[in-house]
Amino acid sequence: MQQTFDDSEATPVAYFDTRFNRDAIKLLPGQYFATSADKLIVTVLGSCVAACIRDPIARIGGMNHFMLPEAARDDDRVRSMLTRYGLHAMTMLIAHIEELGGRRERLEAKVFGGGKVLNGFEKCDVGQINAKFVQAFLTRTGIPVVGQDLCQDYARKIYYMPATGEVYMKRIQRYNNTTIFDREQRHRQSLLAQNHNVQI
Repeated sequence: MQQTFDDSEATPVAYFDTRFNRDAIKLLPGQYFATSADKLIVTVLGSCVAACIRDPIARIGGMNHFMLPEAARDDDRVRSMLTRYGLHAMTMLIAHIEELGGRRERLEAKVFGGGKVLNGFEKCDVGQINAKFVQAFLTRTGIPVVGQDLCQDYARKIYYMPATGEVYMKRIQRYNNTTIFDREQRHRQSLLAQNHNVQI
């Protein structure tokens, strides 16, 4: 059975998950993975969002993990440029699900993340911006949202099984270290660096 992923930044990590007793894929910010195999997809979300999209008839699906870099000024042109990161994350995941045999008209989604967990964003709730983007995209494309847990003030660990559509979510309200924040900050800085010619 095929699977595919975006390795523009790094290859998603494959491992065997002993809790669920199955092969698993761990996603980091900026990655996505689609599969027709009975795999588990796992990610940890702070202000980023993840869309879990599947064709329930074909039992094919996948997950992405992305954020929109925040704009420091209220400018339609800048906002338009920055939304391309979300558009890329969503359209690439959907395209790969279709390549594996999924049908666009049968797709359904569950969406998670967008927590207000990063320090230094008093002027801009980047988690809420990410959540609003993914909801608007799915509404516009006619993909029904059959489950969601968005915004709030906690991080989340998501376990997704595309073959069945099951999601197990763990709320993370206490942090033993800064790993979640550090990963998202590195990804954010990478996105900002790609837009060095735009005042954001």
